[in-house]
Amino acid sequence: MILQGLDLILGSMCSRLNEKLTAKPPGKKVRGKRTRAKEKLYKVINKEIRSIYPGFNVGVGTACHYGPSDRWTHPYRHWLFMPTNYEMDRALGKKAAPRKPT
Repeated sequence: MILQGLDLILGSMCSRLNEKLTAKPPGKKVRGKRTRAKEKLYKVINKEIRSIYPGFNVGVGTACHYGPSDRWTHPYRHWLFMPTNYEMDRALGKKAAPRKPT
């Protein structure tokens, strides 16, 4: 029972990150029941997280701002959620990596 709940939660987050919540089946005008249910669940989860962390971004991890002791005192923490087809462009960061000649 607990694993099924966890599967639903992780599935809704994954669907949001991989932009599957907006996808319509081929030849259909509306999204499926399960897709709409995943979106509703994602919105509830996001609302709860935002009550703890205002301005929360699902694509950014909750780092330890004040050191390792934060790991035990924060009410909510997670690793970085990343979409399946994610690629980081290091040229856009603060410390841009040199580009390899092509």
